[in-house]
Amino acid sequence: MSRIYTLVNQKGGVGKTTTAINLGAYLAYYGQKVLLVDIDPQANATSCLGVDKHAVQGGAYEALIGKSPAASLILHNPRLKMSLLPSSPALAGAEVELVSEIARERFLRNCLAPITERYDYILIDCPPSLGLLTLNGLVAAREGVIIPVQCEYLPLEGLTQLSNAREGA
Repeated sequence: MSRIYTLVNQKGGVGKTTTAINLGAYLAYYGQKVLLVDIDPQANATSCLGVDKHAVQGGAYEALIGKSPAASLILHNPRLKMSLLPSSPALAGAEVELVSEIARERFLRNCLAPITERYDYILIDCPPSLGLLTLNGLVAAREGVIIPVQCEYLPLEGLTQLSNAREGA
């Protein structure tokens, strides 16, 4: 069974993507099977792993809206020995498309369920917001939530707001 961690902070630029990629690469280097799930429409994790976010034919968006199973959309980075469910700018549309759906906060957890046995770790990189995509990331986390912060006032304020949102979920 996979250990699923979500990396989140509503403040941008605090190191969510950098932490997700480096933690995933470290775990993969030591023989763990790692899947990085990029649910940020900015798709920085996707780009950092060498995938052109504008050329993504299928990824997190298609998995979330049920167009394709996540298993068929996963890419592998042979240099880092880790897998990626890529993102693209199209993912921004999922916030609008899922808003009227029942149990919309569980879509990511449900689309990852069939593939969890394939990986030792699944790391979910979230957008810098407390929107529906981030909520899906929080609900999908099994083992915990990693909240990178800078030791400055605004990022710590964001941490407080995020903690309050997690308690209400």
